[in-house]
Amino acid sequence: MIAIGCDHAAYGFKTLIIDHLREKGYEVKDFGTFDAEKKVDYPDFAFEVANAVASHECEKGILICGTGIGMSIAANKVKGIRCAHCSDTFSARATRQHNDANILAMGERTLGPGLALDIVDIFLTTEFSGDERHVRRLQKISDYEDKK
Repeated sequence: MIAIGCDHAAYGFKTLIIDHLREKGYEVKDFGTFDAEKKVDYPDFAFEVANAVASHECEKGILICGTGIGMSIAANKVKGIRCAHCSDTFSARATRQHNDANILAMGERTLGPGLALDIVDIFLTTEFSGDERHVRRLQKISDYEDKK
């Protein structure tokens, strides 16, 4: 299952992405927001999606706000989350292969819809390489989180 969340600035992309994912056969859990007109705070949605992914309720997550930056900052505060802000397909592929990112963050105000859907597809279909050097680096991150 894919967790998805957005703030008011990205409601349009969220609905577009949900429709796209369902067409491709993904099960989606929508954490909101559910209204483009009501101003909301992006950390509230980032934390909900990140907690769903960290607890393994959902396999991966997608967060969208105006730029994607705020969502990625907030999500990365949750232990076990590796949220990557991506605005191109190369980064989406690399963050899965090298960083085993489990949440994708994007900005509706910075991307066109076609590119956003391409980034989503690449993020969700690219596997972690499992290469020893990447595993070692991710372990260092996990070890640091455990010290906090």
